Amino acid sequence: MTAQHTVAVIGAGDMGHGFATLFAVKGQTVTLIDHRESNLDDATERIHEVVSFLRAEGETDRDPDAVVEGIEFTTDVATGVADADLVLESVPEDLSIKQDTYREVAEHAPDTAVLASNTSGIPITDIADAIPEHAGRVVGCHWWYPPYLLPSVEVVRGEETTDETVDRVKDFLDAVDRKPVMVERDVPGFVWNRIQMAIFRESLHLVEEGVTSFEDIDRAIRDGYALRTAAIGPFETIDIAGLDLVRTVLDNLSPHLADDDEASHLFDEYLDEGRGGIHDGAGFYDYDRSPEEVTHDRDETVMALRRAREQLED
Repeated sequence: MTAQHTVAVIGAGDMGHGFATLFAVKGQTVTLIDHRESNLDDATERIHEVVSFLRAEGETDRDPDAVVEGIEFTTDVATGVADADLVLESVPEDLSIKQDTYREVAEHAPDTAVLASNTSGIPITDIADAIPEHAGRVVGCHWWYPPYLLPSVEVVRGEETTDETVDRVKDFLDAVDRKPVMVERDVPGFVWNRIQMAIFRESLHLVEEGVTSFEDIDRAIRDGYALRTAAIGPFETIDIAGLDLVRTVLDNLSPHLADDDEASHLFDEYLDEGRGGIHDGAGFYDYDRSPEEVTHDRDETVMALRRAREQLED
């Protein structure tokens, strides 16, 4: 039987609506909180769409209307967190906004509630500084996007995070069929984003230097590197290649890798042209499909890859 948790999710955007969907589908009691009613309205539609997708893929037999009806939606933080045993915030990546959120949550949530942050890189210790008397209950809980598809979640210890808090988060992840990636030191970017941003930086550098194109970078990673990393991780790859060989390659290559201290100038160039991504119809590529169609195609591919890996593990 699935363990029951009462979860308050703060922030109804791209991650927040995904959290609410997953937690509700997995039988948890969920409240979704946002400061704008319009954001909650948008989240309601998106939750319905995600559950419909999961049902079409055979991932759940839940009715989308029933899932939506089972979620509480509110703009009142005090009411939304009042009965929570876990609060998961997913507000903008701004330390002051997050600290203000935690002060409000700490005032109204039960003293026993776990206070978890989905920040993708802000140190958990810095967030907990807003409520030093509750710092032991503050923990990083960083999910891969989209959270209703990807199985790994970073659990990040702040300097004051207690073992009990970490254990409770791990128990919750188990209840919603997710696997913790333990981050034992509170470093900026944690694990996944440090690796992902290193890939972004080197990819942009190669394009800037005229070595190759956006299209060929994507092809090399999507159709080559990513297929292999779906089967084995980097340390397994090193073992297969041989430590002596990889050490030699790294000795030769490391001096030539990108080491920029700030984002590529290509971001400014494209943003100045109004090419901010799929919501603008253009980013590094041009799009003639809606954002919903683009992300739906992404989700179908991720689902197929996840299923293939699960079958191999079985």
